Amino acid sequence: MVARAFAELVMVVHFGVLVFLVVGGFLAWRWPKLLYAHLAMATWGLLIVLFPLACPLTWLENELRAAAGQPELATGFIDTYIDGVLYPDSAARLVQVLVALVVLSSWTGYYLKRRDERACNSVQFTNQR
Repeated sequence: MVARAFAELVMVVHFGVLVFLVVGGFLAWRWPKLLYAHLAMATWGLLIVLFPLACPLTWLENELRAAAGQPELATGFIDTYIDGVLYPDSAARLVQVLVALVVLSSWTGYYLKRRDERACNSVQFTNQR
């Protein structure tokens, strides 16, 4: 019973990690230190797409499922809970490209916002002299 609850908790955390992957760059506009965590998450996401790496959260969910006497995920987290559920399997590559574009857009916006803030602060400092 406890292992099953933890397996489901890991599943929820995994969904949260994926949401952070998509919107974390925008959150960094408000909380700049989040950019480092988002950069790490985006790097991991890119590595998962490019190479056959095992996700530690999927591994943990499978271990907890096994401990609870439940079947492990037949495929990865995304293949089980997202592909074919939120969008058709045939759109997986398009969704990956769109996520990458959203992440790059958030980083571009972050850079422009910080550049404008630095320029504004520089002008204020110069005017105070």
